[in-house]
Amino acid sequence: MTGPDPVSPRTPRPLGTGRFPRFQPEDRGAALRRPEAAPRTLRSIAIGGGKGGIGKSLVAVTLGIELVRRGLRVVLVDCDLGGANLHSFLGMEYPKETLSDFVLRRVENLSQLVITTPVPGLGLVSGARNAIQVANPMHQQKLRLLRAVQKLDADVAVLDLGAGTHYNVVDFFLQAHHGILLIVPEPTSVENAYRFLKAAFLRRIRSVDASFGIRDLIQEVTRARGQRPLVPAEIVRAVAERDPEAGAALEREMASFKPLLLVNQVREPKDLALGEGMCAASRRLFGLELTYLGHLRHYDQVWRAVRAHQPVFFEKLGKSFALDLAAVAGRLLELPVPKEAVP
Repeated sequence: MTGPDPVSPRTPRPLGTGRFPRFQPEDRGAALRRPEAAPRTLRSIAIGGGKGGIGKSLVAVTLGIELVRRGLRVVLVDCDLGGANLHSFLGMEYPKETLSDFVLRRVENLSQLVITTPVPGLGLVSGARNAIQVANPMHQQKLRLLRAVQKLDADVAVLDLGAGTHYNVVDFFLQAHHGILLIVPEPTSVENAYRFLKAAFLRRIRSVDASFGIRDLIQEVTRARGQRPLVPAEIVRAVAERDPEAGAALEREMASFKPLLLVNQVREPKDLALGEGMCAASRRLFGLELTYLGHLRHYDQVWRAVRAHQPVFFEKLGKSFALDLAAVAGRLLELPVPKEAVP
């Protein structure tokens, strides 16, 4: 489907290397080059969100392709342990070896599971074949997987997470260098995103629980406040009233928890206000700081390809989507890689 874009914000032009001949950037003189000094630490990016069907897998694949166009070596890791599908977005058959083999220790080295894709420079670790066995891995299994991801021979690992707010999704989101919270301009998506944020924060504060017994304090303040669920800022204040030192530790955790927000499937100009509005609301209502990463405009041809189980390569993305994707990738790469390592 062609025609004028429904939304036309000022967005930087995409910059390409010519690796994909059917996509010709207008500004050839600004073609991107591989960074002179490759990053020493693999940058891990997790894409999550509380709601299913909002385009997490599509964003993971297309973001991976855009990063490859910028000269980076990228590995997609399908962490949707209950419904892996990244291979289909690339027009590939289901691989014989998947995350099942790593989680169940049939393979010790995760790099053995990285397969080549039709996009040069883009590798794939496919999701689990046997969802029943590995959809709910134990904590140590998750840590082993996260450590293995950091050892992959790549510049960037993009983790596609499943839907929901259960621990398996939230843990991958929290342990990545950058957690991208994906939403679409729908009330249910926004509601689920806030629920995801709260679940992620509560999961994160477990890191200070051993020193201060915060879990017991939280249960205590929750019982004292009645049936209404407390938001993170209220939890911090209530804990601080009972234990100032524990409250200060929680405040530090809250200050350092800064997920990235990406709005997908933007169709109308009013949708462009959703990202900044949600960041402001999160700050005001929850006390959590979101960083607005940008938006991706809806493009019919992309979604038709997804529904028809056709591979989604860069030349199918359309100019508006490609422009937005380039801007998002640029902002993402400008962010420093956090020093905190996977435990």
